Amino acid sequence: MSSEATKTAKEPFVPKYEIATGLHKGRKLEKFVTKRLRPSRRTSKKSKRVKFVRDLVRELVGFMPYERRAMELMKVGRDKRALKYVKARLGSHQRAKKKRDELQTAIIAQRKGHK
Repeated sequence: MSSEATKTAKEPFVPKYEIATGLHKGRKLEKFVTKRLRPSRRTSKKSKRVKFVRDLVRELVGFMPYERRAMELMKVGRDKRALKYVKARLGSHQRAKKKRDELQTAIIAQRKGHK
């Protein structure tokens, strides 16, 4: 074999122009890098201060009437009915499940407090 044939075999084919094909076809752009997270991206993370204030308010004010009714339903054993009731009040299934879990832990904490 000659040295010219081995050179061409090793070098990858480079087209004269960039061809826009495949999954990421289209205009090439630089990625926009954000320095800070948007507020919508950090909704689930609570700061220490927010947690402290919410716990304090819950301790002073107690539960809302719809939360008390949902807790009563759960104490009787009607968890599914409680979920439907809370969902009607909050508007979404995800929020209702989160609220039901929160109220369930509150019931458990109350039972531990009485014993």
